[in-house]
Amino acid sequence: MTQSLSNDTVLFDIDRRGVATVTLNRPKVNNAYNGDLLHGLHQAMDAAGREKGLRIVVLKGNGRHFQAGADLSWINGVAAQGPQENQEASRVTAEAIRRLDTCPVPTLALIQGGCFGGGTGVAAACDVVVASEDAIFSISETRWGLMAGIILPQLCQAMGFRNVRRYALTGERFGAAQAQRIGLVHEVCPTGGLEEAGNKIVEAVLMNAPGATTATKLRSIASAHAFIDDGLMRDLVDEHARARQQPEAKEGLLSFKEKRNASWYPG
Repeated sequence: MTQSLSNDTVLFDIDRRGVATVTLNRPKVNNAYNGDLLHGLHQAMDAAGREKGLRIVVLKGNGRHFQAGADLSWINGVAAQGPQENQEASRVTAEAIRRLDTCPVPTLALIQGGCFGGGTGVAAACDVVVASEDAIFSISETRWGLMAGIILPQLCQAMGFRNVRRYALTGERFGAAQAQRIGLVHEVCPTGGLEEAGNKIVEAVLMNAPGATTATKLRSIASAHAFIDDGLMRDLVDEHARARQQPEAKEGLLSFKEKRNASWYPG
């Protein structure tokens, strides 16, 4: 059953088995997130939470790419506003990641094409990640004078600190096979095979007792000391909001708009 949200940037559907599908729906901009998409994601999570028979949430992206990170034109607009507006934008972003991370039922991300910036954080916050062979990943924030602070806790849990030190500092792109080797992706499937591969994960989850599954997930997060408490949440939001308003961010975003290297590149 498809449920209507307040905007069409995120689609929500749940079937009779309790399998909810949340679909990012800005394919013309590669599902880059802006305020509308973030609020749509919150609404979809609210809708999922109201379903008593919910068993699993499947996260997908419409079009050629899963999620291309932040919509930099939106980021530019937010950065030009005051501290309060920047705090709110960062809070909504951080809370979307935290809600995925702590969703009481299993979450499954199906990734094709580009998965950049915040998209890698979405992947890291999900319990199971399946990527097609054509998937490309990048923790790209530093390229634009921004920083990935909000998603670094989840990335460190998924990829390990050593791998984050490389890929968050270099902004390099890496493929699905490398993403699997370092732990960001659990399984790689042939291009075009995401639905089939995802269905196998869904069926495995449906075989398990719902209450035991939720208890196992939450105890696993606690055992790994991976819950984001309110104090850390405030620090992540504050840092993220301030970074957006620094001169480096202004130059990085301008370099993107003008399709040139930023001034800090020595070439």
